[in-house]
Amino acid sequence: MRSITTKLILAFLLVGISGSLMVSLIIWQRTRSAFDQFMINREQERLLSLLLLFYQRRGSWQGIDTALQQLEPSPFPFGIPALDLERQPFTLTDAKGFVLYSSEGGQIGQQLSRAELRRAIALELNGERVGWVVIPPLKRALQPGSVEERFLRTVRSATVFSAVGASILALLLGSLLAFGLTRTLHELKNAALDIAQGRYGRQVQVRSRDELGELAQAFNQMSRQLESAIQARRQMTADIAHDLRSPLTVIQGYTEALSDGKIEGGEEVYQILHQETQHLSRLVDDLRLLSLADAGELPLALQTLDPKAMLERAQARFQIQADQKQVQLLVEAREPLAPLRADSERMAQVLDNLIQNALRYTSPGGTIRLRAAQDAHQVILQVSDNGAGIAAEDLPRIFDRFYRADPSRSQNGESGLGLAIVKSLIEIQGGNITVQSAPGEGTTFTITFPKEQSKQE
Repeated sequence: MRSITTKLILAFLLVGISGSLMVSLIIWQRTRSAFDQFMINREQERLLSLLLLFYQRRGSWQGIDTALQQLEPSPFPFGIPALDLERQPFTLTDAKGFVLYSSEGGQIGQQLSRAELRRAIALELNGERVGWVVIPPLKRALQPGSVEERFLRTVRSATVFSAVGASILALLLGSLLAFGLTRTLHELKNAALDIAQGRYGRQVQVRSRDELGELAQAFNQMSRQLESAIQARRQMTADIAHDLRSPLTVIQGYTEALSDGKIEGGEEVYQILHQETQHLSRLVDDLRLLSLADAGELPLALQTLDPKAMLERAQARFQIQADQKQVQLLVEAREPLAPLRADSERMAQVLDNLIQNALRYTSPGGTIRLRAAQDAHQVILQVSDNGAGIAAEDLPRIFDRFYRADPSRSQNGESGLGLAIVKSLIEIQGGNITVQSAPGEGTTFTITFPKEQSKQE
């Protein structure tokens, strides 16, 4: 099977040859037709001039039939050159249309009809019509070796050489264009094969700004994203294995010790086993929730929610913890507020996660604010604290799965999936979440929902 380069070259060559042949044929036919018409018109003009000269010198058509029937070198009086009657047949009539001479014979004395005279050429002398000439269509035959024949032969040769030259030029340009077009395709093919063999992140050179250039850019972006996704998957797999291994190691150690009789069962031992089992259960539940959200299969019970009431319920759930840590937990809502169309259970899960994070990193005496507001297009919810804040290098990855800006969190039973779950739950309900933070100044998570979403009951 031929490559696409060969196919393109053959296609360009075929188009070039076809176009050259067509143009050459049209030029040759038009040139030959125009040349023949030029020669015929020239002889017709010479014929009309000689006939008018005869009438002018004689004052009538008397004797014209005899003069034209004599094929002598000079049948006309006063030395008028002879006409080539075999090459230029015609019929001559007087002003009324009566035939005076016909090279075909048998019509002399007959009067031509009006239809025949409409195809005739009028002979006028000093503004007076003196006769008619009927010249039938004639394809002029050229004599070999004549000036006219040599001219047409030269034109024909030039046309053939032009067609051959155009075909060669089409082949050269087609080859260059085909190689230029397929070069990027070959690179894309090789890069795709590398990716199929596990060598991710392969990039191709972008050589143009046309569709092939856009294809190369899209491929490079896809390759980079695929490499990042593969790396993230590998890291996530390692993190999952680590998070599962830690509680399982504890459980395995205690169960082996209990089985071997090295320790005796008691409330403390059973409490540790229960905590580690809960840790495993939370991790499995979080992973299942994320997988359902990614697949778009997470069930949602959408209903109309009052943003202020939703924040007040979240405040009530964490008020005791905030008091124990000596942190103020405030609700600030600007009324009136448009209702919010969302799942109350999922939104409670989102707010609980954000408030837990805020409590974890806010020192005693600090403040956590739960805000609700709106603008012309959206409803805005915020969870803001004046705690430790997040470093600038950690902000871009704060919503990544298993990412922990504080490594010690993994030792506190945290899976690193909390903010990833928050982002998935917000986005699956049609909202958006962003974060602003600076070390030592606190952190603000902002959730927005479009107003039009909240208008449907």
